[in-house]
Amino acid sequence: MVMLHSLLVSALAALAAASPVAEPAGQSLATRQLMSSDDLNGACKDVTLIFARGSTEMGNMGAIIGPPLCSELKKKLGSDKVACQGVGGMYTGGLIQNALPKNTDPGAISTAKSLFEKASTKCPNTQIVAGGYSQGSAVIDNAVQELSAEAKAKVKGVVFFGFTRNLQDKGQIPNYPKDNVKVFCAMGDLVCDGTLIVTATHLTYGINAPEAASFLASKVQAA
Repeated sequence: MVMLHSLLVSALAALAAASPVAEPAGQSLATRQLMSSDDLNGACKDVTLIFARGSTEMGNMGAIIGPPLCSELKKKLGSDKVACQGVGGMYTGGLIQNALPKNTDPGAISTAKSLFEKASTKCPNTQIVAGGYSQGSAVIDNAVQELSAEAKAKVKGVVFFGFTRNLQDKGQIPNYPKDNVKVFCAMGDLVCDGTLIVTATHLTYGINAPEAASFLASKVQAA
C-alpha cells in the first residue's frame, strides 16, 4: 500500500509537470498538437510507427516523447512515407495498472497487439517500428511478445523510454532480437530500476527523439 500510494502521488506530480503549463522545452506547436495520431486508418505507408504513451498522458500519443519521435522519424524517412499510430482503445494509461504483474493490463496489451496485426495484414509491405514510454513501454514489450512469428518478423525496431520492465526483462524484449531494441533510461530514473517511483528525470525523454528516430530509421534502411 505504501508503494502504491507513492506511485499515485509521484505520477500525479508528473502529470502536473507534463501539463501544457510546463511543456518540454523546445517543443514545437506542431509537435504539441500531435497528441493523437491514427495514420493506420489512412493509406498504407512504407513505414508504420506504433507508439504507446505513458500513464496519465493525453491523446493516444501523449506529449513527452510520442509526438517528437513521430516528427523526427518523418524528417529522416520522409513525411509521406511514415504512418504514426498511437495506442488508444482499451489502453487508458491509468496509474493502478502499473502495479500489475506485467506493469499494464491485458486490455492495453490486446489493443497494441491488434494494431501490430492490423499493420501487418492491411499493409503487407509496410515495415513496422514501435516505441513506448513509461507504462507504454510495458504495453509494447508485452504486445510484441504475443505476436505471431510472421507479424513479429515485420517489426524492424523498437525504442523504449523510461522502460518499466527494464529490470525484469533485462533491457530487451523476450524472444525478440536484442539488437533491434534500444532502451533510453535517464540517470536517476528509478522506474528503470524496477520501482514505481516517478522522478523529474522521468519526464526528460523528449530530448532523445532524434537519436531514437535515427535508430529506428537505421533498422528500416538495413532491412
